[in-house]
Amino acid sequence: MTTTEKNTGEIVQSAFNQNIPVPAFNIPYLPMMEPVTKAIVDSKCFALIEVARLEWEKFESKSSKAVKDEYDLWCDPAYMRLHLDHIPVIDEDGLEVDYLKIIREAIDLGYESVMLDGSRLDLDENISATRKVVELAHAAGVACEAELGAVLGHESGPLPPYEILFKTRRGFTDVDEARRFVEETGVDWLSVAIGNIHGNISKSLKDKKKIEAKLHIGHLQELAAATCIPLVLHGGSGVRQEYIHQAIKNGMTKINIGTDIRQPYEIALKETGDIDKAKEAAYNQTCWIIRDNLIIEGSQLRL
Repeated sequence: MTTTEKNTGEIVQSAFNQNIPVPAFNIPYLPMMEPVTKAIVDSKCFALIEVARLEWEKFESKSSKAVKDEYDLWCDPAYMRLHLDHIPVIDEDGLEVDYLKIIREAIDLGYESVMLDGSRLDLDENISATRKVVELAHAAGVACEAELGAVLGHESGPLPPYEILFKTRRGFTDVDEARRFVEETGVDWLSVAIGNIHGNISKSLKDKKKIEAKLHIGHLQELAAATCIPLVLHGGSGVRQEYIHQAIKNGMTKINIGTDIRQPYEIALKETGDIDKAKEAAYNQTCWIIRDNLIIEGSQLRL
């Protein structure tokens, strides 16, 4: 079967089996959709286009429907699918979210995979909430992603020194918990914490250069052996290339990329006031990530 004939879960599973990364590009501004999708097609790559709740709450993607409508204008199903990223049970501001309503709406709109983020819950609560979303998604033939561990970066205020976070493995996904989580939820993909951090979204820090994060490959290997499903790297922007490629060889399949394409777009728009220049910056950066950083030009042909 071709990628057009496969569903998202089948494509990501094929990528996992072959150690081919699937980049997932976040769209915080609707005009970014055209250049990012064009870069994917021009690079003959398979990728996901995604939007998180925080991107319509704190940026300008407006809503899951607005993103779906824009996606429909530019998408090519041979090269991409639409994913609902980070729908939290408790959000970055500590507020409860009606996550089932948001996810159900996205599935009804035609999103082809969804993510529940229950990482701010305790393990049992996270399992319970994730199981509900898995059942909802699978009933519609949609793949489901979840998160276990604490991928830091969305909280307000500065992080502790990164080297201390990494050395102490603060927030790292626990291997035994991951095994239990996958068994009890039936989730398709799992976002894990192994040293990666999100790009900060607070007004004072969102324009700053992101910390160059490392990945603990040994810990990843243990998680991969315990779960046996595609793992997801949130906070893929700013991670050194050598770590990314080691991670891909050890079970990391979906690579989320937000800051690395958002900031060039924002900088170009701020400096020139020209939306076309901003879109050009997003296009060029997306091409660079696919061709020179991940080195997966032509990957669609293998899936």
